[in-house]
Amino acid sequence: MNDCFILLAAGKGKRFNSKIPKQYINYKNKPLYVHSINKAIESNMFKKIILVLDKKNKTIVNDKISVITGGKERYQSSLKALDYIKNNNIKNVYIHDAARPNFSIKLLKRLKKNLKNNKAVIPYIKTENSTKYKKNNKIINLDREKLLFTQTPQCFDFKTLYKFSKLNNKIITDEASLFLNNNMRIKFIKGEDNNFKITKKTDLNKFNMKYFFGIGFDIHKLIKRKKLYLGGTRIPFHSGLQGHSDGDVILHSIIDGLLGALRKKDIGTIYPSNKTKFKNIRSPNMLSPIIKNLNKDGYYINNIDINLICEKPKVYKYRDRIILSLSNLLNIKKNQINLKGKTVEKLGLIGKEKAIACEALVSLNYYA
Repeated sequence: MNDCFILLAAGKGKRFNSKIPKQYINYKNKPLYVHSINKAIESNMFKKIILVLDKKNKTIVNDKISVITGGKERYQSSLKALDYIKNNNIKNVYIHDAARPNFSIKLLKRLKKNLKNNKAVIPYIKTENSTKYKKNNKIINLDREKLLFTQTPQCFDFKTLYKFSKLNNKIITDEASLFLNNNMRIKFIKGEDNNFKITKKTDLNKFNMKYFFGIGFDIHKLIKRKKLYLGGTRIPFHSGLQGHSDGDVILHSIIDGLLGALRKKDIGTIYPSNKTKFKNIRSPNMLSPIIKNLNKDGYYINNIDINLICEKPKVYKYRDRIILSLSNLLNIKKNQINLKGKTVEKLGLIGKEKAIACEALVSLNYYA
């Protein structure tokens, strides 16, 4: 496994017209560039993964990824990445644009298969539009059957691409151009329709997005000498919540809200209280498979609004701590979560500090 994946994410994205650089725009609950990085990791095809960023931008990545500063133009960023790996015994290099987050791992594998007998493999799609070309003020019809609209990732024999890149000092729109400019053969393979480039804000809406909502509610008694968990984190308190699990009313409400938005019944259906295998289960472990399946099926959390109903503990003391925990467990940003504290004016079990209740409203996005 001597291949390298290079993600170019140093551009300014002027046509996107945003104060936030395009590569950091939130798309399906993650910054745009993260989708490509995650797929490169998940494919388990690469010895190295290089993320090329603008020097003014900062990001947090894991230890599997090297982050370098890009150049002013695309070809300069690409060359910097190739320079960075020149002593790493790399055989093949895959170069991808951060603005294309929807490619599949299947495409990566098809590219690799075709690299066995080729020094450059490029995915492409065709167009269904009638196409014209303007030359010297004359409009000429083009045969659309002969047109190839190339995509990334594009993959190459490292040594050949590195040689061409070092000799180039002209602006190019992709690395395939270097091979064409040097009269080198390229293997073109069928690309993917969903692997479109996000150039303008309107491109974010190319998928048919739908919204779904769910409401969750839970209540548990407080009992002495038990640990209190709220939102997946332990809260210092003289009592904990009684239940078949750890009694975390916040997570239970969120789980029910998610299941409601997914139209998949309720938490008791999945984790029945008469099953001993779920006795004392931690609520984060109940939430985890639901989040995994949710994203797998094309659903993403838009936002969650929570009412924690209790006299004590006081929510304002632990709000930031709980939201941070929820952000990590749900894999969403903290600003997608709102937590409010509500009392019941000393009424009933909650008013007597003998119980805590919670309700959550969940909003999901679905990309059809």
